[in-house]
Amino acid sequence: MPSDPRKRLRPADLAREHGLSAQAVRNYEQDGFLPRAARTANGYRIYTELHAAALRTFLALVRAHGHATAGVIMNAVHDGRIDLALTAVDQGHGQLLRDRETLASVRGAVDHLTTATATAAATTAAAEDAPLPHHDPCPLSIGELAHRLRLTPATLRTWEAAGILHPARDPATGHRVFHPGDVRDAELAHLLRRGGYRLESIATVVRQIRTAGGTGALAAALADWQERLTGRGLAMLGAAARLDSYLAAVAAEAPR
Repeated sequence: MPSDPRKRLRPADLAREHGLSAQAVRNYEQDGFLPRAARTANGYRIYTELHAAALRTFLALVRAHGHATAGVIMNAVHDGRIDLALTAVDQGHGQLLRDRETLASVRGAVDHLTTATATAAATTAAAEDAPLPHHDPCPLSIGELAHRLRLTPATLRTWEAAGILHPARDPATGHRVFHPGDVRDAELAHLLRRGGYRLESIATVVRQIRTAGGTGALAAALADWQERLTGRGLAMLGAAARLDSYLAAVAAEAPR
């Protein structure tokens, strides 16, 4: 049998289901995440199954979209601004799609990098008299690095502005200095740029490799990223179902 929407519940009754405190439930109501509760003659809140459904919906939206967006959605619903609530939901799905596209771009760039690195290593091994590759441990100026990569200093400054390079500054002159790690990042960026990748995608790859410590660790990080995106997508599906059910419950409670 369906639950009685007018059954009286206490804050503790709602809180217990989710491991929350009664005060948290009251705060959610105050913030507009739950509909306003009626009061007893003594001033105690009277919650109903509609409030319980609102709390389940809000918490599902938090898991899917984050606390701030969930709050926007629930406030919009309770203000009768359904289009605003749906716009917030759409924006969340749009962000998820953009994140998926970024992940695909990064994966493609890493695959390109791995293939190119393996090819270069094989070529070097085949040339018995070729000197072993090495990097000058001394920091390079922007002009020296540009000459090394056969680029212009303006290109390197553009890459810095895009977040790809983070050179230090000489404390005496204020000029950029590129240490071995910076040189590696610049060479990686140059490789990916030749592969046709956009600056924002290259910046993401370089940042991930810098953080993970190499392409092997990055592969594991990308797998984790994929898992989290899948979890977010599934959470959005569950939250959409909760929201649809709650909207129907609100409509049924509305005066005719």
